[in-house]
Amino acid sequence: MSTEGPPAQIPFAHRHAAHCESGVVASLLRHHGLELSESMVFGLASALAFAYLPFVRVNGLPLVSYRMPPRFILRGVQRALGWRFRLETFRSPQAGQARLEALLRAGQPVGLQTSVFWLPYFPDDMRFHFNAHNIVAIGVHDGDYRISDPVFESLVSCPSSDLLRARFARGVLAPKGLLYYPVRVNSSPDLALASRKAILRTVRTMLHAPLPLIGVRGIRTLARRVEALDRTRDREFALRYIGHIVRMQEEIGTGGAGFRFLFASFLQEAAQLMRRPAIAQCAEQATAVGDEWREFALQCARMVRGRDPFEGGRLRVMLDALALRETRLYTALRAAL
Repeated sequence: MSTEGPPAQIPFAHRHAAHCESGVVASLLRHHGLELSESMVFGLASALAFAYLPFVRVNGLPLVSYRMPPRFILRGVQRALGWRFRLETFRSPQAGQARLEALLRAGQPVGLQTSVFWLPYFPDDMRFHFNAHNIVAIGVHDGDYRISDPVFESLVSCPSSDLLRARFARGVLAPKGLLYYPVRVNSSPDLALASRKAILRTVRTMLHAPLPLIGVRGIRTLARRVEALDRTRDREFALRYIGHIVRMQEEIGTGGAGFRFLFASFLQEAAQLMRRPAIAQCAEQATAVGDEWREFALQCARMVRGRDPFEGGRLRVMLDALALRETRLYTALRAAL
């Protein structure tokens, strides 16, 4: 730990957010003079998606994601707004720590990718091996870093040894000490034009992805896989599988229903910017889609807890209905543009 004088805390407006990466990026934009909501950041990055990736394992089960991959929001916002962020990774923890402290001494808030498991300010029941949690470091004092973590209501502290482990955790999506900060800003982007382009990119992702694992086709692929669980004799595995889907949707940063609600808020703002009431009507559809995903998670949870018998076929019907509803949403969005 350097004994030189980084500020105990850089003046930084902490705000609670629905999701870590969109929350961190919105906070950094705001700190550098561009006031955008988290939902606008999420939407402008074209971050909404769906992916069922059986070849990527999380806790031994397939990755189910309801958004684009980690760092996509960061890169998508740069493209949409004409900003530039510098992203740096490191071969050694010592180099990563030294660089972070140098930036803090210069008065620069720094975005970090971390593992939730090694962040001690998380409650024990929320700490699991997920390596794509984003936070902002805003100061260090007496061996503790001052952290703006957007999923918490207020600022938190983290010992340097724990933050180092969190930044250099191994495994899927290993952060490799990633830190990032803006080096070029654009204080007056054309938000209406950027919103239109972002919506079109999301439509293409959800309706026209070439792989049957992505977009609405990915939802249908997952539906078939869930129905197939009816044929397994390992009922414990079947329940663990659907419990995993719920956790990916409602607890981990891939966030299913929550991202649909963020996207709906983005569409409401975009409708005003573009003066297109039809997009506001699509926002209502997006909210209804989020509600349906929540209902799907609830039904899965009831089966996991033994309140309802496991029925993979019943869950497939719900997922197929969701795929149809999402298809109608993105088709309506394309027509509205």
